[in-house]
Amino acid sequence: MTKIAIIGEAWGEQESRERTPFVGASGWHLSQMLNEAGIDRPSCHLTNVFNIWPRDGKTDRHGYLSGPGKVAEVQAFCGPREEAIPGWPALMTSRYVRAEFQPELDRLQDELVDVNPNIIICLGNTALWALTGHTAISKRRGAVSASTHCVSGFKILPTYHPAAVMRQWELRAVTVLDLMKALRESAFPEVVYPNCEVWTDPDLEDLERFYDQHIVGCEKISTDIETAGTQVTCIGFAPTPSIALVVPFVDPRRARGSYWPTLAVELQAWSFVRRVLESPYPKIFQNGLYDISFLWRSYGLRVKNPAEDTMLLHHALQPESPKGLDFLGSVYTGHSSWKLMRSRGKQTIKADE
Repeated sequence: MTKIAIIGEAWGEQESRERTPFVGASGWHLSQMLNEAGIDRPSCHLTNVFNIWPRDGKTDRHGYLSGPGKVAEVQAFCGPREEAIPGWPALMTSRYVRAEFQPELDRLQDELVDVNPNIIICLGNTALWALTGHTAISKRRGAVSASTHCVSGFKILPTYHPAAVMRQWELRAVTVLDLMKALRESAFPEVVYPNCEVWTDPDLEDLERFYDQHIVGCEKISTDIETAGTQVTCIGFAPTPSIALVVPFVDPRRARGSYWPTLAVELQAWSFVRRVLESPYPKIFQNGLYDISFLWRSYGLRVKNPAEDTMLLHHALQPESPKGLDFLGSVYTGHSSWKLMRSRGKQTIKADE
């Protein structure tokens, strides 16, 4: 059984001659990254969205479609809306895959159904577009989701194409981490998001109930703040990976600009925050040097027993990769990309979303 399918963009000149995907320099780099991630390349099914070489496209010295930016990489397949495959979104700004290439998507669909992998690794924007209708690989890389286009219901994980890695070497460490995650996800075909419960829009009774039920006696508390200027807009506490509380303070929807109805009630909410921060349980932060100093300078809140900083821990392990919380979430957790789910204003997040 083939557990992993890997999809790229199109054949280059050498691939067209050998009629085999991922040969030449980009194929060599892919093999190296797969090896570092613990993935056996011969056990994978490798293919492209377009198993053709567009001779009118410019290629670099490796035979990969190239040129100034992303436009040149896909322009050979694209045209205006009137030439587009019906119902398909643009692959690039105001440029659509031409209807003459519909047979390639049909072939890809049949190929994936026949292989039936547990996970599909989408290398680059074109593969991401073919399976989801989306692009913006830098925003969606590392996030597991289900395919919706070309063929639906397969688990996918997007990451950078090895040709992009060759042009931007700083992407290599990120790509290897994504491939390591894909290997973990290849053990099963289902898209499984961690089940978690987030308390939002609390009142004072909710704060006390959360403290009694989940803070008291916990092993550690993950803590994170959001700020605007010199204000804390909200602060979150998570005593376990499966439950968290968000305590809001700034709310532009309300006349006073405060989430809490009166100053007296807001002061009680701050008293709750102080009690949690000064509790003896170890505190885990992301960029804690900033959060801890901000809480002290702006509010006189002292954090007792700060234990670890996930940003520093990750940087010690992977100094070449980004260290923002969204990146850490994409690498170390099974959650979908929350930055793509969020919207301005009030929202409801389901526990298993």
